[in-house]
Amino acid sequence: MNDADATEAADIVVIGAGISGIGATQHLRNDFPDKKIILLESRDSIGGTWDLFRYPGVRSDSDLHTYAYEFKPWRHRSAIAEAPLIREYLDETVSEFGLDTVLRLRHRVTSADWSSAEARWTLQVTATDDAGTERTKTIKTRFVFSATGYYRYDEGYTPHFEGRDDFRGDILHPQHWPEDYDHRGKRVVIIGSGATAVTMLPAMLTGDGAAAHVTMLQRTPSYIASQPRFDNIAVKLTKLLGAKRGYAATRLKNIWIDFLLVSTLRKFPDFGRKALRKWTLKELPPHIDVDTHFNPPYAPWDERLCVTPDGEFFKALRAGNADVVTDRIDRFTEDGILLKSGKTLEADVIVTATGLVMQMLGGIQPTVDGHPVKMSDALLYRGALISGIPNWAMMLGYTKASWTLRLSNVCRLVGDVLRRMDANGYDIAVPVVPDGLPTADLLDLTAGYMQRAKPELPRQGTELPWRMHTTFVKDNRLFKGRLVDENIQFSVRAPAADLTGAAADS
Repeated sequence: MNDADATEAADIVVIGAGISGIGATQHLRNDFPDKKIILLESRDSIGGTWDLFRYPGVRSDSDLHTYAYEFKPWRHRSAIAEAPLIREYLDETVSEFGLDTVLRLRHRVTSADWSSAEARWTLQVTATDDAGTERTKTIKTRFVFSATGYYRYDEGYTPHFEGRDDFRGDILHPQHWPEDYDHRGKRVVIIGSGATAVTMLPAMLTGDGAAAHVTMLQRTPSYIASQPRFDNIAVKLTKLLGAKRGYAATRLKNIWIDFLLVSTLRKFPDFGRKALRKWTLKELPPHIDVDTHFNPPYAPWDERLCVTPDGEFFKALRAGNADVVTDRIDRFTEDGILLKSGKTLEADVIVTATGLVMQMLGGIQPTVDGHPVKMSDALLYRGALISGIPNWAMMLGYTKASWTLRLSNVCRLVGDVLRRMDANGYDIAVPVVPDGLPTADLLDLTAGYMQRAKPELPRQGTELPWRMHTTFVKDNRLFKGRLVDENIQFSVRAPAADLTGAAADS
């Protein structure tokens, strides 16, 4: 059903009610209490990643004192937290700050079209009611903030496996984990060596519903480091300084510890490799060879370092009902997986923890005055504003620090742009790249999902303000002082433009 009259006006539309979108909405509402802000979420619940993924043990790899919001302390004792705790924190945020008044669930943006004549984005939105009935709505807005993350929600990455249809057991992708799936007593093979596989292996061996045996089958090893689940220093700082100041102190502590660790491993890769090998060797049972299974061919932090809280991954290996196999897959068989070495791994369940499919802007294909935007031709201004796209910001977090540490700076940049527009009567703000500016890849990790998506991603420049760093401490310096300069062109719409229905009620 199309509802041609369902046109709404807004000053700012935030797309995506995951951790970035919820935080951005609160930042912007705090900065601009008189502007009409709408938060759109395509799913029927908030939480983004932390509501989508339901596989055993799903948790954050980052500590929550830096992953949580600057404006709302993380109060739970667990510093490395499972998804239910993160969802609870996000629910509290929405309730505490009254964001439910601007939140629209089951509202999927299907198109975004910019008109320079109107100086407005026209968003076509499919809204679904409780009965499942869909209708089309139109929202016209002055500014869009995209907080849609960096991967597709409807599709995970699974390479072709010869003989897949021959396997008689269950083949599951972590991104589409069946609700209440029972793996009790089953032999499980997890294909992959990233954070998901490292999380799932011990989780599937826990409690009454434990699997009989879990094997992590990897083509290439990863670096895995143990980290305390509980931050005892954070507890002491909270008792000493109070909840708010103790949280701020813990946040600062963890920012610098992470930065120094990443910097050291990057600057001295041989030392880092030896140190990680030594730490891993102490955790492994004698029968598992560290150099075969935990000695990656790349330097530390060329790919993201996997974290295991309290060494739970290594504890599972020592317990004897889990192992790691480093080999290549020849084909699936009726009873498991035949490896290139000739060995067969018997399995009742195969988990394809083989990665994500990257996607910018939630799959929305913006047009500017009728011309489709090609993201791979765009550069990011301070890693947030997209060249050639007016009045649009996107949230892109860090690859070597907590993703959300970047959120407050991105929102401050957006705030500065909006204040400049308001103060001078401008309607349009668009980043324009200087002629001849050298460019570089946007992301600096060698993970497969990033390499596969490289042709589709925007790029960055090699100098300010067209570059970003992947750690908070360095990138934070780029957000000091004046954020808006001559690289952003401001203008006023043509006075004769027809603004019928554009902003009459905003």
